Amino acid sequence: MTDTASPGTPASAGIDPYCPYYAAAMDLLGRRWAGAVLRALITGSMRFRDLARTIPGVTDRMLSQRLKDLEAGGLVERVVHPSTPVQVEYRLTAKGTALGGVLLDLNQWALDWITLPGKSAGDPQPS
Repeated sequence: MTDTASPGTPASAGIDPYCPYYAAAMDLLGRRWAGAVLRALITGSMRFRDLARTIPGVTDRMLSQRLKDLEAGGLVERVVHPSTPVQVEYRLTAKGTALGGVLLDLNQWALDWITLPGKSAGDPQPS
């Protein structure tokens, strides 16, 4: 086996360049607002309106679609509380909760490496 790893890539990884499972996961998670919705739900169950207020820029239509996608993917569940008026909340499933650590690792990577527009690299980062 020839060492063709690029700098910074572990040569011993021995992984295939393409994985259909990874591609399917990225198809679901890479949709616009999916990561933001999942990141918000790491903190606990939320009603639709609370989610909409938590995620700047998301429209009601897009949030509704993304919640349906994530529910279909088994990451989010919709819980209906029979009351008057009916209350609906969204929360991570066990599958979604298992992804939580990965999302928080990605959050930490972003804090370490991403500079937001209007900020300089040395500015303190929120958690």
